[in-house]
Parts: sequence; structure tokens; C-alpha cells
Amino acid sequence: MHDELTKVDIKKMQEEINYRKFELMPKLKEDLRHARELGDLSENFEYRAAKRELGRNNSRIHYLETMIATAKVIDVKSADGVVGLFDKIKLYDEDGEEEMDIVLVTTLRQNSLEGYISKESPLGKAIMGKKVGDRVLIQVNDKYSYYVKILSVEKGKDDESLKISDY
Repeated sequence: MHDELTKVDIKKMQEEINYRKFELMPKLKEDLRHARELGDLSENFEYRAAKRELGRNNSRIHYLETMIATAKVIDVKSADGVVGLFDKIKLYDEDGEEEMDIVLVTTLRQNSLEGYISKESPLGKAIMGKKVGDRVLIQVNDKYSYYVKILSVEKGKDDESLKISDY
């Protein structure tokens, strides 16, 4: 399966890869070299910590490179009044009897605490392509579902200021 990402997602991942390879990696290698000089490696916390951070950095680089290599680049356009990627959507949650504002984003930039909901989440999948006024069933799992009503859709664009997720 390929991750559906935008050109901005790819650009942001490449920027992080470059930062990690050309700025962070030399610093982490220097930290490791310095920690190794402190003596007995079997009881050297600084050495283990530096080695762990270097491993984390390498792992993140590998993850991002794999994401880019397997990504399917998608377009973010949708018709007026129809829910699409990066749109600001006002929903009415019938169970909670409250309105909520969300922005539909790619999985790489989701942050539910700030209202950025992945298009791959149960909510995102259910409302994608729906219209203002539609009542939509959100099937969270086999035992829980709820209805939302789409109150408004404000067209958005791929915002470069949205950070990509750490992991």
C-alpha cells in the first residue's frame, strides 16, 4: 500500500532528511566520538545515550526515505461545497450535541488535538467527498458509530506551515 501524500509533504520530508543528514548527523557523530573518549564503554551512560540518538536519527531518515519512495502524490483540488483535503469543515456531532471545526489533512500532518484530522481516519474517510448538509455515519469500529452533519466547508490549500508528524 502506498501513502497518499502531497507535493508539500514530500518537500517537507526531504527538508527533514537533509537537516538530519547534513546538520544533525555530524553533531551526533561528534557526541558519540566524545562519549567514547570518556573511557569504559560498559559503564558509560553518555556513550549509550549518544549511540541511541544516532540510531534514532538513522531510523527517522530511513522512515522518511521509504515514505518518499513509496508515496503516491495526490492532488488537493475538490469542488465547492464538497469536502476535500485541507478544507476547514464545521460539523455537528449528533451524539455529543456540539459543533466542531476540523481541517482534513494527509496522515503525515495529522494532529487531532489541534483539529487536524487525517483523511485516513474513520471521520476523514467518511466525510471526504461529501457535501454541505449531508448527514454522515462515522463507523469507528464494529461496536461504535455516530452521526455528524456537515454544516459548512471552507476551501483550503496545502499549508506549508503545517508540521509533519514526528512518528
